[in-house]
Amino acid sequence: MLAHGFADPVHDAQGVFRAVMDALARPGTIQPLAPGLAPPAPLTPELAAIALALADADAPLWLDAGLARNPAVADFLRFHTGARITGDPAEAAFALVSDPAACPDLGTFAKGTPAYPDRSATLVLAVSILSDREGWHLAGPGIRGSARLAAAPLPADILSRLARNHAGFPQGIDLILAAPGRVAALPRSTRVQEG
Repeated sequence: MLAHGFADPVHDAQGVFRAVMDALARPGTIQPLAPGLAPPAPLTPELAAIALALADADAPLWLDAGLARNPAVADFLRFHTGARITGDPAEAAFALVSDPAACPDLGTFAKGTPAYPDRSATLVLAVSILSDREGWHLAGPGIRGSARLAAAPLPADILSRLARNHAGFPQGIDLILAAPGRVAALPRSTRVQEG
């Protein structure tokens, strides 16, 4: 028996889409996210909501090891999004990561090409801590002056990964950080420095 998707698919997906787009447009801001979903574990309601709002038949999904272990997760996502699940991170338009501390290197994912930088992957990481009152210093487009952001858990070398990712702009990976009831983003255009 498949878990239910959005109660109101059009309006719920629009609300999640708007929250994610606002987070990407204003890095360091935390947007509220009320998914109202109960997907199969370890898929969090936030990861599920973002996938349901963004993925489709033209946007393959990659699942980290924890998510891939439960076949019900792939069944849920395929049914509600129409997206193909790929085992190759380089093919993915979106990558869902339930264990962000063990996230593969960003270079594993598609970073786009010089002619088509938009053909890159977006990583959606399920974090448990998300704060805009402490943490890294962020600068770049969409940020007036500077902003702060803290998120955990993440890989120990996340700052060097983000620096390499930013150095390749306009190619690169965009990160969406999904915590319980909230979402923030680190687009490839954002410079992230230790707080």
